[in-house]
Amino acid sequence: MKSSIRILIVIAFSLGATWLVAQVATKNSGIEARLAMALKWYPDSDTDKNGTLSVEEALRYLEAHPELKALLASKTKSGGPNISKPGEFTTPASAGLTPGPRVFVCAHSFMIFTASMLPKMTEAAGIGYQDAGRQMIGGSRTLQHWQVPDEKNLAKRVLREGSVDVLTVSPHMLLPDEGIDHFTKLGLEKNPNLRVLVQASWPARDGNLTGDFHNALRNDATVESLHKMREMQREQWLTKLEAQVTALNTTAGKEAVHIVPVGDAVCALRECVIEGKAPGIMKQADLFRDDLGHPMPALSVLVTYCHFAAIHQRSPVGLPVPAALKDVPQAVELNTLLQQLAWDAVTHYPMSGVKI
Repeated sequence: MKSSIRILIVIAFSLGATWLVAQVATKNSGIEARLAMALKWYPDSDTDKNGTLSVEEALRYLEAHPELKALLASKTKSGGPNISKPGEFTTPASAGLTPGPRVFVCAHSFMIFTASMLPKMTEAAGIGYQDAGRQMIGGSRTLQHWQVPDEKNLAKRVLREGSVDVLTVSPHMLLPDEGIDHFTKLGLEKNPNLRVLVQASWPARDGNLTGDFHNALRNDATVESLHKMREMQREQWLTKLEAQVTALNTTAGKEAVHIVPVGDAVCALRECVIEGKAPGIMKQADLFRDDLGHPMPALSVLVTYCHFAAIHQRSPVGLPVPAALKDVPQAVELNTLLQQLAWDAVTHYPMSGVKI
């Protein structure tokens, strides 16, 4: 029994922050072998009864069995979420500006950097940044943020106080993510004007679950292969997120929840790199810090511009070069491109809530 539990834990750790939209693993891949072994020990985990245990079924089985989740949690070193107190990221420049919405960032590592980039970006636009706080759990679903004990849960606390106007969240691969529902319901009860912005991230490891992926392989991607990856993400992940957001808005009786399409912006930037149209960036791999896909400065700025546009309902085009790009070649030209790509992404995506 212990070995079978370890199999499920290994599956969960093997996936890390990767997406369910990943390329299908080959029959001899390590993940498929572990899934087959897990199915042997836990036949009831095969919910569709097709004789094959999918990654999603394995993760849902973990969700449905607290004893397995508890064991998984005991294997991690996390002592709780990484949080910041409200106002910690606001700079003195905001004091003399017209205040913008109170923003709380509830994130995993593909989004948490926006919490530190948004204040100066917002102030550069002539808007006072109101930092409602930040909460980060690496590789997390939004549900994991919700499940943090109340005494450590800053997100719940500030929402209960009604002191948040915009909540940004970043779901993981398993959808629907019930945490989005819970936070939305709580927030709207205390602030009927709350907006919830859900990040639709880019696929980790370019959607490759086989374990043999490394960052340099991103340089082999073509415009066509990026389109295929993007379409697979849409079909197998984004459509589920859209359905969840649509249902939430129906329940709320208004469009309170929106999706920030940062994955679209990331793909667009990579296409520019391929076509030689990204100033100062020669290779796609230069956009990423590691195999998983954590962003280098240019990508972090692009993602943050997407959030800026969604939060403030305005274009970032024309904002000055942020500090994160100061050491990047052709920073001015690159900054302009990132701003336009972000604006194009949010304005061309109907569920972003940005209308022009």
